[in-house]
Amino acid sequence: MTDRSWIQPIVERVVAQALETHTTQLRGEIVSRVMEEVAAHAAPEAPPVATSSTADLARAIADIQLGSSQKEILKALLDSSARYASRIALFVVKGGSATGWQGRGFQSNDAVKDFALDVHAAAVARAIGDRAPCSGPASDLDARFTQQFGAPSGEGRFLPLVLKDKVAALVYADGGSDGAGQLDGGSLELLVLATSAWLEVNSLRKLVHKEPGAQPPESRSAAPVAEGAAQQFNDPFAAHVPTHAMAAAASAESTSAPATAIAAEPEPVAVEELAPAVAPVAAVSESAPAEGASSEEQEIHRKAQRFARLLIDEVKLYNQAKVTEGRKHKDLYDRLKEAIEKSRSTYQKRYGNTVAASGSYFQHELIRSLAEDDVSIMGANFPH
Repeated sequence: MTDRSWIQPIVERVVAQALETHTTQLRGEIVSRVMEEVAAHAAPEAPPVATSSTADLARAIADIQLGSSQKEILKALLDSSARYASRIALFVVKGGSATGWQGRGFQSNDAVKDFALDVHAAAVARAIGDRAPCSGPASDLDARFTQQFGAPSGEGRFLPLVLKDKVAALVYADGGSDGAGQLDGGSLELLVLATSAWLEVNSLRKLVHKEPGAQPPESRSAAPVAEGAAQQFNDPFAAHVPTHAMAAAASAESTSAPATAIAAEPEPVAVEELAPAVAPVAAVSESAPAEGASSEEQEIHRKAQRFARLLIDEVKLYNQAKVTEGRKHKDLYDRLKEAIEKSRSTYQKRYGNTVAASGSYFQHELIRSLAEDDVSIMGANFPH
């Protein structure tokens, strides 16, 4: 089994560095730095990922980072992972038990919820004990699980989701039971790794925002933030306590003091509130949600704004040279037309028929972020 223990310190270092930058740059930093570090340190014998492109993985990670709450982030992880495996399930690890949270691709996804996974099964025990991805044949998996859901035609794979040096959950993946499915272990490992990093960053940002008199993230060093977070880390699975696991959890908590104080998940914190140094899109009068809008409509507006930012950040991330030249020669749209229109189409498919359409957030973000509030930089062919 390939030793993946080197990944954890890399992610910790990357996250610490990323926290020192502005919030709007944080998503791009995690995408680019994690992928660069993993590629640079990958074991020589590891085969290249042939079933997905870097752009596809970057977009999948961007979808995960769209989540403003821990629940949204984890649901996005499962939805994204379903592109790289026929069957996906997430099991919460707590109090010496592993219980089902949600599944994708099973004949009955609802049956995965609250399923008690045998933590003593060989593959499960190795993944939790080594805190590293582990694959195994059906004989190494939970016998009751394979009996109820069907044994995989190949190997089953467990990927630990590590938070604060502890396995908080296991992501199970396989290629299905009929032999015609897919299982891209490398892409899945990267998605779980990025999710772990983003959950920790999300928790740190909420903690900083919650502290009385807290300074903006960019004015504080990463070390004090990390130190405070170690005492008050938000467990994304704090509210997930199945009936059959309550006794085991209570027993474990009474016999050992937890390394971190686990708190229930707080209300989602808007990205705009954590980036005072960067003018939010909502500051543009014509793009702000109407005052009389319902809370549901306001949330759609906020999500549309965040999605527009992510799309433009992705354009900038993968076209840095063109962005620099386009700003210099004031023909940015001509140089990036294909990437811009592809992202615009993606945005329209998701929010073009919603209440957020009136906000024109994608167009505003193009001008604000890509053209640095100078529309003339986009050039004469830019559609207004």
